[in-house]
Amino acid sequence: MTTTSDVILERMMTLHPKVIDLTLDRVWRLLEALGNPQDRLPPVIHIAGTNGKGSTQAMIRAGLEARGETVHAYTSPHLARFHERIRLAGTLIGEDHLTEVLDRCYAANGGAPITYFEITTCAAFVAMAETPADWTLLEVGLGGRLDATNVLDRPALTIITPVDLDHQAFLGDTLEQIAGEKAGIIKRGVPCIVGPQHDAAREVIEARADQLGAPLLVHGQHWHVTQERGRLIFQDETGLLDLPMPNLPGPHQVMNAGSALMALRHLGADETACEAAVTRAFWPARMQRIDHGPLAELAGRAELWLDGGHNPAAGEALARTVAAMPPRPTHLICGMLRTKDIRGYLRPLAEVSEILIGVSIPGEAATLDGAETAQIAAEVGLRAATAPDIRAAISQITAQAPSARILICGSLYFAGHVLRETG
Repeated sequence: MTTTSDVILERMMTLHPKVIDLTLDRVWRLLEALGNPQDRLPPVIHIAGTNGKGSTQAMIRAGLEARGETVHAYTSPHLARFHERIRLAGTLIGEDHLTEVLDRCYAANGGAPITYFEITTCAAFVAMAETPADWTLLEVGLGGRLDATNVLDRPALTIITPVDLDHQAFLGDTLEQIAGEKAGIIKRGVPCIVGPQHDAAREVIEARADQLGAPLLVHGQHWHVTQERGRLIFQDETGLLDLPMPNLPGPHQVMNAGSALMALRHLGADETACEAAVTRAFWPARMQRIDHGPLAELAGRAELWLDGGHNPAAGEALARTVAAMPPRPTHLICGMLRTKDIRGYLRPLAEVSEILIGVSIPGEAATLDGAETAQIAAEVGLRAATAPDIRAAISQITAQAPSARILICGSLYFAGHVLRETG
């Protein structure tokens, strides 16, 4: 039988009893066995934060590519296929290439304990080190200080997007503790761009940067971004940009754009590249319109949207996005993991939605049962019902409200399932 990337990835799942076990010891061991590919990457921009990492990365990539530069990008989790995690010089890694680097890493690991994320991150480093490019964009998987991506002595730039409560079981129960983990990517003497933050988080980040002599470019101090008359206005110490609004929907994308623009300006990008950053970026499952495929056909005249946000801050951002859209009855189809703050996520959405239909996420052991999601939704003030699957939920809604806005939400894993369903 031909070995495929899926076969090797399944093997990698068995190398450690835990999905998450934060330490860098196993990563350093394997990277050493692989010849330390992390030391041969093109200049790295390292991005941490609770929300907005992926959108910020996508905007920076669009801006860099607009000025003719080639960009590697690493992100997680994937939605439909693992290949989405690794982009080499602008193109998703091919199946043969992915299989080869995964196989090499599996062999070099020698059966030693290592988590799935750690060994696949090492594989990404191998592929990116061996493929020419001008830049490498690395998105932190979880936290920062002990994340498998945090093995670089001197990145070109670090970015910390908004920090909020999420993954408390691994990162701590307070904003200060979580910010401390995110600030772990700050390196001595390396500039760090800081997106909008709660005061408690910003103070922790500033203290860490001060310890390391890392120059900060902080939102509200060194740069500002606002929306004025349907335009995005960005200003830093070098001047003002008057740009179109981001093509990624939602008021929160203005702030993500600000971090991306500050990064590009720091790297010397001109206004043309900055405009491309906000107008050409694409990031799936972040208020993505689903307008083709079987689910869109099933929805008929209804609008179909998809968002993978899953924590309270993401729920607030999603509610603001819906509130800013043209008036239309909004129905939620929600699938969530039981490890999340479901009430915190759903509470702001109760203000902008007609009803929620709870659905279990297929194939996810940690899924919250659809009936439990519906019960919690009712507790925070939403009318709620259940459906056996996504197709049944869409049919239930369109039978009652053929022209509704349907928003599928609650988890990136749920979003991945939906994208696979769209073909």
